[in-house]
Amino acid sequence: MPSTHPSLFSRFLSYYHGQLHLFVIDTLAAITVAAIDLAFPQILRTLTGGLFTEGPSAIMGALVYLAVGLVLMYAVRFACRYFVIFWGHVMGARMESRMREDLFDAYERMSFSYFDHHKTGDLMSRLVSDLFDISEAAHHGPEFVLIGIVEVTGSFIILSTINLPLTGVLALIACLLVAYNVYANWRMRAVYMENRVRISGVNSRLEDSLAGVRVVKSFAAEDVERAKFRASNGAYLDSKTRMYRAMGRYQAAIAVMMGALNTAVVVLGGWLIAEGQMSAIDLATYALYISLFTQPITSILDFTETFQKAIAGFRRFCEVLDTQPDIQDRSDAVPLRVTEGAISYRDVRFAYKDADGTADDEVIRGLTLDIAPGETVALVGPSGGGKSTTCSLLPRFYDVDAGSISIDGQDVRGVTQRSLREAIGLVQQDVYLFDGTIAENIAYGSPDATMEEIRAAARKANIADFVESLPDGYETEVGERGSHLSGGQKQRVAIARVFLKNPPILIFDEATSALDNESEQAVQESLSELARGRTTLVIAHRLSTIKNADEIVTMEGGRVSERGTHEELLARGGTYARYYEMQFSDGAPAR
Repeated sequence: MPSTHPSLFSRFLSYYHGQLHLFVIDTLAAITVAAIDLAFPQILRTLTGGLFTEGPSAIMGALVYLAVGLVLMYAVRFACRYFVIFWGHVMGARMESRMREDLFDAYERMSFSYFDHHKTGDLMSRLVSDLFDISEAAHHGPEFVLIGIVEVTGSFIILSTINLPLTGVLALIACLLVAYNVYANWRMRAVYMENRVRISGVNSRLEDSLAGVRVVKSFAAEDVERAKFRASNGAYLDSKTRMYRAMGRYQAAIAVMMGALNTAVVVLGGWLIAEGQMSAIDLATYALYISLFTQPITSILDFTETFQKAIAGFRRFCEVLDTQPDIQDRSDAVPLRVTEGAISYRDVRFAYKDADGTADDEVIRGLTLDIAPGETVALVGPSGGGKSTTCSLLPRFYDVDAGSISIDGQDVRGVTQRSLREAIGLVQQDVYLFDGTIAENIAYGSPDATMEEIRAAARKANIADFVESLPDGYETEVGERGSHLSGGQKQRVAIARVFLKNPPILIFDEATSALDNESEQAVQESLSELARGRTTLVIAHRLSTIKNADEIVTMEGGRVSERGTHEELLARGGTYARYYEMQFSDGAPAR
């Protein structure tokens, strides 16, 4: 339905798989409804020219049987119509549900770069409003087409038997209707696609504003957000206006043709009656069939808006499904086996890409770095020096452009993403907790964990006492993004999550930089406990948190500029020493 293009059409039809029985019964029910609607005018014509011309006794004797027959006929119509409306919509909803699952699966397959270039509101719009329009087309499209074919064809045949010349004029006007419909739909495709894009823009603006509502409130920037939302909403309104202008022209032209059809029937029918070529009863019956002839055509034409939205939506749906993630497992990928936890970066180069694949300036420029098993290595340096990117390349959130990264001699591009990421625990500055309980968040990634294992992880993360003091304990709801917890509490829940995961390799990405001194100390103790015996990469701007690291690496311009212990780097008097003195020195040399 959503496209005449073979590949899109066949893909759409594939979603009827599993619903074929409903589709067949729905089709038969729709045809039955159409057949009954066709039968009534013919029954009335037969009765008018036959039974109803006989005496009163004959008519009265037949009325009971006639009434029973009509009741049974319309009982069948009721049952069929109920099936079409109820189960037909269920069929469409099931197809929509499958499409939604496929689209969500596609989102889950995408790598970081995809989400770097696509707004959340747009992705949500494709998942919700686009698929609803497709669902409506999936159900109503076949129904309208099948009923239309039966009613139009059946009424046309019957009308031809009543008066062929009048039916010829009817056919000519109907052909003009179809031709105009095809032309108008072709003209409106771009308008409907633009409309889908504009509503995605509204959703994106809404999502962005609501996600940053605390920043908006803190800067008293409600008017700024209102202005931005009004701009997006105004663009959507303009698009809707263009769409309805096109729809208005379309519907008005259809109304003119329908009027011409009715005028032709009355005028030509009157002339045929005057010429004795048609009876008044036949014209009355003809008029009844005219409504059966035009009503399905009108329904199909009125369905144009949903049909066009479905086309635009299904194209956007397929666009996502056809997008190949830029990070994929090789065909010969094997599970990662971490025996010691040695990490090696060899002449690594990397640049972020624009949406069209164009590379920006390199962020990592020939990075070579070896990290021994069980060693804690801290990365420091100016913003933009490549620290976070270096850590993001290890679990293959992005792929290197040149060089290689290996764990225990295994190139990360040659192992499965799942095994690679299962081996790495990540604790970030911006902790994300899912809406749910504390226990669910600690067990995230370890769904089979027992309650005792969850409690043990909480104890290791120094948050067990706090959790157990809550009225609902581990069943306490954390709120959206953990809004019911403080920054330090969220960090320790995230650390407990990694304790439960128990990975051999850790990445701490500025995990304490947003905390107050007391929370920082508690979290730092938890991090130190977590890092014991594991290979650990630490990014930190607070140099006090990394003084005891086995090695400190200063990164500038996407490469290593110096490395050594805290004391060695201070003695060297380079970038690290300058940073340290800026943070802690009162004028005397820092040691």
